Amino acid sequence: MISNLLIFILISFIMIFTSLKIYPVFLIPSIIISVSSGLFLFFYRKSLKLFNGHKIFFSLLGIISGYLLSTIVLSILNPFIVMIQTPLLPYFKLAFQLFLMYIIAFSFYIKSYELKQIYTSEGTSKRKSKEEGEDSDNYKILDTSVIIDGRIADISETGFLEGILIIPRFVLNELQQIADSADSLKRQRGRRGLDILNKMKKGIKAVVQIVDDDFPEVKEVDEKLIYLGKKLNGTVVTNDFNLNKVAQIQGVQVLNINELANAVKPIVLPGEEMTILISKEGKDSDQGVGYLEDGTMVVVEKGHQYMGKKVDVVVTSVLQTTAGRMIFAK
Repeated sequence: MISNLLIFILISFIMIFTSLKIYPVFLIPSIIISVSSGLFLFFYRKSLKLFNGHKIFFSLLGIISGYLLSTIVLSILNPFIVMIQTPLLPYFKLAFQLFLMYIIAFSFYIKSYELKQIYTSEGTSKRKSKEEGEDSDNYKILDTSVIIDGRIADISETGFLEGILIIPRFVLNELQQIADSADSLKRQRGRRGLDILNKMKKGIKAVVQIVDDDFPEVKEVDEKLIYLGKKLNGTVVTNDFNLNKVAQIQGVQVLNINELANAVKPIVLPGEEMTILISKEGKDSDQGVGYLEDGTMVVVEKGHQYMGKKVDVVVTSVLQTTAGRMIFAK
């Protein structure tokens, strides 16, 4: 509400001041237009989502800059302008000022994300990274699944994940909807995701930034992530297998945490010995199943009789799949 009120006051002041300076006849129309614009933004901002945070600031800065620049230009050209004898001259002056204000405000609005980078801690980090020779556009865009999973917080704190971690506003909204779900399991997952985000924001090594970029014409969150990845030339971080494939097809780089977890698991070769706890039955009647500390499933031949016991086994083969790794032993 405060931001809307500021918009109302500034737009009204600029339009009324411009009218008084250029041609007094515009005073009444400008008051009507400015009041209507202010009330419109005040009551319909949430539904239209025209301005968000830094977009408000830079849009207003663009309006003021446009007004100042147009005033300077008109002052310089005034000796030539007064030579034109026409009753429409004040209208041309006002049209020129409004046009320049609109062009600059619109440009600032479009580039508000980049402008914000210059004046924020994230922007400072980016410039410092650039001076040190790092990639200045190293954005990692997180999806809902990877936030709820939680491992991304630990990975980012180790320093292995470079760049700025981008949390799109539409992903944050999806997390909020999950956290408010009537289903207790979904609600628990959503709240876990929000807790993970808070943990990451408080982290020392990870630079986390929430962005307001959205694509209203796109309905699915996964599609929005791909659009954002293209716009920022960033990398989408996910656990979603389908999103992984679709993003790669459309030329967007993807980091899959599950693939990373599989890649860093200790290598097990046939013939190696290990001790495993047989915790449940296997698919076949004589098989037993146990798990390594990293969650890798171990299928033990003739292990059914050792249910609930630790046994020494020898690895016979290793099967790597897209879902993970399975070890067969006897």
